[in-house]
Amino acid sequence: MLATVQMGLIGGQRAMTPLATVAVAAARGELPADNGAPKLLGHPLVAAGAVLLAIGEMAGDKQKTAPDRIVPIGLAARFVTSAIAGAALAPRRQRWLAAAVGGVVAVAASYPGWRLRMASMRRHGQTPTGFAEDAAVLAGAAAVVRRAGA
Repeated sequence: MLATVQMGLIGGQRAMTPLATVAVAAARGELPADNGAPKLLGHPLVAAGAVLLAIGEMAGDKQKTAPDRIVPIGLAARFVTSAIAGAALAPRRQRWLAAAVGGVVAVAASYPGWRLRMASMRRHGQTPTGFAEDAAVLAGAAAVVRRAGA
């Protein structure tokens, strides 16, 4: 369940990264054999679409008009995508618990992540802090999936 919690923490910062990361891993056959991922998640078109959405989210995050991650629709997206990612990283018998944990952790992690980003933006600006956050999120998501598949 550790990977699920970690991916939920990542999902609190970027909604689409957990889904994109596990979809790519599923398409490559790199998830644990007895995972709780829906079969559709491993389809190459789903993985490609999730990656494109994650890229779009990261690009949009640098815009002045980007909404805060703590708006209701943003929290809902974080819950859903992190729930799917959490289930994909857990054994099939724990998929529902993992989905709940992944989603709840993502929503909870959104608030401190947002506060830290707002404080950082005052000093460094929106774009530099966004790129730094993107790098941390991508590195973290890749590490979580890599460890889960090992």
